[in-house]
Amino acid sequence: MNKGNDTVRQSIQVGVIGLGTVGSGVARILLEQGELLQQRLGVPLRLVRLADLDLERDRGVKIPRKLLTTDAREIIDNPEIDIVAELIGGIHPAKELILSAIAGGKHVVTANKALLAAHGDEIFEAVDKSGVDIGFEASVGGGIPVIRAIREGLSSNAIESIYGIINGTSNYILTKMTDEGKAFNEVLAEAHSAGYAEADPTLDIEGTDSAHKLAILINLAFGMPMDDQSIYTEGITQITPLDIMFAREFGYRIKLLAIAKCSGDEIEARVHPTMLREDLLIARVGGAYNGIALVGDAVGETLFYGKGAGQMPTASAVVGDMVEIARNILKGASGRVPATSFLRSRRTPRRIKPMDQISSLYYLRIMAEDRPGVLSRISGILGHHQISISSVIQKGRRAGQSVPLVMMTQRARERAIQSALKEIDALPMVSGKTLLIRVENGEESRE
Repeated sequence: MNKGNDTVRQSIQVGVIGLGTVGSGVARILLEQGELLQQRLGVPLRLVRLADLDLERDRGVKIPRKLLTTDAREIIDNPEIDIVAELIGGIHPAKELILSAIAGGKHVVTANKALLAAHGDEIFEAVDKSGVDIGFEASVGGGIPVIRAIREGLSSNAIESIYGIINGTSNYILTKMTDEGKAFNEVLAEAHSAGYAEADPTLDIEGTDSAHKLAILINLAFGMPMDDQSIYTEGITQITPLDIMFAREFGYRIKLLAIAKCSGDEIEARVHPTMLREDLLIARVGGAYNGIALVGDAVGETLFYGKGAGQMPTASAVVGDMVEIARNILKGASGRVPATSFLRSRRTPRRIKPMDQISSLYYLRIMAEDRPGVLSRISGILGHHQISISSVIQKGRRAGQSVPLVMMTQRARERAIQSALKEIDALPMVSGKTLLIRVENGEESRE
């Protein structure tokens, strides 16, 4: 129940649905850090019920049997539970459980990025109507408090842009490829063995997970409804050690970057491999770590860095949300901060700039025959489309055979680049599809 401060509260009671990796971490913190949490709250933050379909699996934390149930409704329908943590993931039945908890006047905490990216507006509307709080810090960046920063710490800023390395699996793979020169598939297999990649890593390596998280950040930063289907998304499976080597020669590193830029009533929203100038702080974010740069009109650029996934970092964010909500309950101040940072009545849809209208610098790797006239032919096509070349590298010369011809362009329109590449790839002296990587050099945030 959504209890106010009209009576002296003896405790804040919590129920957790889902005892997987994150749920077990949350249980560990609540059971082992009770004294610390009470010192910060003034009353116990008491775990009273945990629901999971499998109650026999060893989770590495000793949970009293009396707290366990296989029925999530025992948490949703319990009038004494103040906060419900949904940690089962996926869309269904997570959505229904969250909406049911909200309708019953319970506060909710979730780490469910896919659900919020797809159905966040419906959930946030339900929260607003019911007068409860929702915490979802763990949905983006694991233990990094970036959502709280947007909703409160940077509330005086108009956010101009977001640049995020927000998928640890892809960053681990690209870091290993960069540092050790290994091929994508080899490093992916190592990521599986090290526990950095799921059994099915598709959501990570194809950019979908990053798109989920970027949709949430855009929703908060720009005060607009947003879903992941509106975000242009590419993965990292086409990146080779050869591209990483050339990137380093140009002074860049390749990262899977989530990018959002706001210009008036229009925003860019995209996830794709990106070459970043290697002296930028975000380019140095390595391994399974995340880095999120937010550019505000008053504060300038801020960078949030830390473990973007894993049991305890994510559990830390979940329990942090519980503590924040518990403080609101104790002070009778639920709804103090709008769930989406902006008042719902002031949220404004914006146009998503079509991908073919963005402008960028570009890296192009063209597999072309090593013979006279090829470079001038390709350069001519680029010039015809108003695309200027800033640098060219050609190595491994083999007369009459295909070799990589690598170019860095000046700023150009995506539409022009794509049109030029259609012509270039159709040339008889070009084999295969040209690889394109967009480039961010750190000067775009103030365009």
